[in-house]
Amino acid sequence: MATDATDSMAELFRSQAQKVMGNAMGKSMEDAMGQITGLFGQLVPAEGSPEAESAVQWAQIASRMHTIWTEYQVEQLGKAKDSPPHYADPIKWIATGEGVLRQLPLASPEVQQRLWNGVSALINAVLGQYGLGPNAGAKVQDGEPQLPLRDRRFADPEWRRQPFFAVLHQVYLLLSAELLGMAEAAEGLEPARKAQLLFATRAMVDALSPANFPLTNPVALEAANRSKGESLVRGFENMLDDMRKGQLTHTRPGAFVLGENIAVTPGKVVFETPLYQLIQYTPTTDKVLKTPLLIFPPWINRFYILDLNAKKSFVRWAVEQGITVFMVSWKSADASMADLVWDDYIAAQAEAIDVVRERLGVPSVHTIGYCVAGTTLAATLAVLARKGEAEKVASATFFTAQVDFEDAGDLKNFVDDQQIETLGKLSPEGYLDGRYLAATFNILRGNDLIWSYVEKNYLKGEDYSAFDLLHWNGDVTNLPARWHRDYLRDLYRDNRLVVADSMQACGVPIDLHRIATPIFIQAGREDHIAPPESVWKLTHYLAGPWTFLLAGSGHIAGVVNPPSSNKYQYWVNEGRPDTLQEFVEGAKEHPGSWWPHWAQWLRDLGGDEVPARGKRRPGGRGDKVIEDAPGRYVTMR
Repeated sequence: MATDATDSMAELFRSQAQKVMGNAMGKSMEDAMGQITGLFGQLVPAEGSPEAESAVQWAQIASRMHTIWTEYQVEQLGKAKDSPPHYADPIKWIATGEGVLRQLPLASPEVQQRLWNGVSALINAVLGQYGLGPNAGAKVQDGEPQLPLRDRRFADPEWRRQPFFAVLHQVYLLLSAELLGMAEAAEGLEPARKAQLLFATRAMVDALSPANFPLTNPVALEAANRSKGESLVRGFENMLDDMRKGQLTHTRPGAFVLGENIAVTPGKVVFETPLYQLIQYTPTTDKVLKTPLLIFPPWINRFYILDLNAKKSFVRWAVEQGITVFMVSWKSADASMADLVWDDYIAAQAEAIDVVRERLGVPSVHTIGYCVAGTTLAATLAVLARKGEAEKVASATFFTAQVDFEDAGDLKNFVDDQQIETLGKLSPEGYLDGRYLAATFNILRGNDLIWSYVEKNYLKGEDYSAFDLLHWNGDVTNLPARWHRDYLRDLYRDNRLVVADSMQACGVPIDLHRIATPIFIQAGREDHIAPPESVWKLTHYLAGPWTFLLAGSGHIAGVVNPPSSNKYQYWVNEGRPDTLQEFVEGAKEHPGSWWPHWAQWLRDLGGDEVPARGKRRPGGRGDKVIEDAPGRYVTMR
């Protein structure tokens, strides 16, 4: 029940957020620019004073920013007639914040008294470090304030240089911890709803950090002072550039060009359909394993996460191990793909398996499925088994893939009836804009993938770095809306894939228990997208031999960890544990990359080799190919 106290706090939240954030799509940004200009105008000193030259500079900065904003408004006139989606509209985020606050016991007199006492004590303790307030005699070591609460967002000395900013971020940290504690202790909620509340609370308090706003961030203010306002202009331009494209920038635009300095492993596109291209990579060894490797990357992202550069490329490394490597490059969805469903991706995987077999004249192929493509690969294996064609696949490796979605991690916070319905409204042409998915994944690690960049590139106006992984992260793909809706509903929400014959594809029911193919399962110890506890559950549904490996790091670095980097570690257990906990307890840790361990597992299944000639070398004499790798599908938005 909404109370007066909760309503008051919600109203305060709304008013403060509107003042600070403005409305990126409407008049409040105009008002904010007017306030900034007025502020600078008030700072202009009397003519002839020593500060006059500096004041002129600041007036020019304000004028330039106002001009930039006006030009942006003119440019955008008539471009966007529809309301922005939730993730791009600050006012809708404010409404989300209000909804979170209403679920927390902020109206309780006991809670209010505890918060008041805690904040008062903290303020006095912090001010005492600066010789202020009732604790002014507090001892300061080496002249450096010893603040009670710490967070890496506030590590810069500027946050401790002045008592105002010290108090500001300390109170923020205290209140953040209190709000998260209230969400954690909330009673009377279903587990899924409680998880959503906790996630939303964390997202809200992260967004409200004083580090995220120019007038409450002393590091940004110092940068503005040093640059005489130029950092403000650069940051404002960076923000408007991102508003133009509807996506947060993580890396320097133009720093990476596909086929030139990223996704450069030599190869040819040897087959294509309206849904995917099939790339075959050029061998670098005289002999290769007879059984080729076919990789299915997730169509939520671009395939070249496995081919970033020569040092990080899993593809290049596998080729160097004497493996004939094929890669599927999925097409980013457009209106022509509006009716695609999961069956189409399962059929595409089965088709690609047949194309590789027929091209090289081999009875079977090794396969890899990464993330959602791994989930689909499990379904494909079940379909082939039901049809009596399981022998077409010699082995299947799963990179951070889930089939049982009961404990699927933070992404489940985005899956309920209301949000699935909202996705339909975001897909009027039958496909979901990849920028929405990018925003969703960024929110999962908001401080790392959103707010740190807001501070660095918007508030401080710093240049973007050139980082291939972040370039890939921002190279979004669109998804068929019907497939995406069904995937969220049938797998994430209803968990039907693990129910034998509950789903069907290619005309037959899906039963994972029929899979007898040798299986290698890789999970990331710190994976927040496909938690290792969830990935482990695949072992419960297999009829054949399986090997499980736990890699250090998360969803990306846990996979893309070449031996040359000498980073992280991995764990294997030669026993037959029933649970992930038993696996960990009896596992042996190995330093470095797990790739060689996997390659040996693959060779142990069959080490026969053949000369790397004929169609093993794509594009050779008599071999008609379509184009050079990485192909044109990977460049399509």
